[in-house]
Amino acid sequence: MTVAVETGLWQLDKTATSVAVSHKTMWGLVTVKGTFAVTDGGGEVLPDGSATGTVSLDAASLDTKHAKRDKHLHGADFFDAENHPEITFAVRGAELRDGETVHVNGQLTVRGISRPVTLTARLTKANADAVALDTEFTVDREQFGMGWNQLGMMKGLATVSATLAFVRTKTA
Repeated sequence: MTVAVETGLWQLDKTATSVAVSHKTMWGLVTVKGTFAVTDGGGEVLPDGSATGTVSLDAASLDTKHAKRDKHLHGADFFDAENHPEITFAVRGAELRDGETVHVNGQLTVRGISRPVTLTARLTKANADAVALDTEFTVDREQFGMGWNQLGMMKGLATVSATLAFVRTKTA
């Protein structure tokens, strides 16, 4: 099945979008899961079918359902949300391949540190007015200045899972 996404401008639908993170802790015995509030996003599908855009998250919104842990995660050992309130993913190029598979090259910025990220997303909805994508990828938190690891409790990569929904921007 080949799907075409309409060219033009698209706005992130924050009510239908979710971004979550999970990371093993306690020497791999416990997986901590949390969600972020999405603050903004949008993109453009170009006539050649490729796309660019951005998604922004509120770093201080990470919610793991444990207030003391969340305060630590928002602080200087991890996201340093006071000094770096936003996490952004800038899509430098996205291409629909093999029906529903979208190959994405982008740049993730956390704590003011930017790193290239390549990921694959699955196109789950595409019509004239709405587009939705699902993706899951891993991040090495140490590459973003989050190396805190008391007693070696936190090893491995963090997993980011996202469902991103976009609606067509109405033109005048």
